[in-house]
Amino acid sequence: MIRVLLADDQVLVRAGFRALLDAQEDITVVGEAADGARALELVRQTEPHLVLMDIRMPELDGLAATRRITEDPALSGTRVVMLTTFELDEYVFEALRSGASGFLVKDTEPAELVRAVRSVVEGDALLSPGVTRRLIEEFAARSKEPGPLAGLEELTEREREVMALVGIGLTNEEIAGRLVVSPLTAKTHVSRTMVKLGARDRAQLVVMAYESGLVRPGWLG
Repeated sequence: MIRVLLADDQVLVRAGFRALLDAQEDITVVGEAADGARALELVRQTEPHLVLMDIRMPELDGLAATRRITEDPALSGTRVVMLTTFELDEYVFEALRSGASGFLVKDTEPAELVRAVRSVVEGDALLSPGVTRRLIEEFAARSKEPGPLAGLEELTEREREVMALVGIGLTNEEIAGRLVVSPLTAKTHVSRTMVKLGARDRAQLVVMAYESGLVRPGWLG
């Protein structure tokens, strides 16, 4: 059973998400919070697989709450997906840097929300290739100058190549086509790269690709 925590200061948003998710046989909502501080308390109490976290909340905003969750080793089994009103929210890149596994706009179609919950819990990042290209490039351009990344020197040439392709938003299938390998081989390269760099998931790998300078804004491959 997938355990989900809802953190949003709008009661109607939480109610709508709860009704939809609780209707699924494999998903249950274990708690609701109207601010980031309460969300953090509930995460520690209920240990959910996933938190749907609004970016803007009182007391403690979604970014700060996400940072505290992803930096706590005791909560390593919890993933965070940010909720935003606009697809290109100015805080989305910062959310990914803070450890979020992706983001959803609040008017997401019900079927897409359910699919997203299952996908993130299975270990995928909630970043479609098109959104990745637009969003990451725009906000990476505003981020700090590339610096050294611990573990980058341990990557093989092929793993660096794969990381760069992940960084520009390619799926495993697209990476396989680009490198003329099987999708399973591409997935294996991505997984090994994440392990070597200590990346929580694919979303963090995208951020690392930009912040290390392996991928530069403006390059679409």
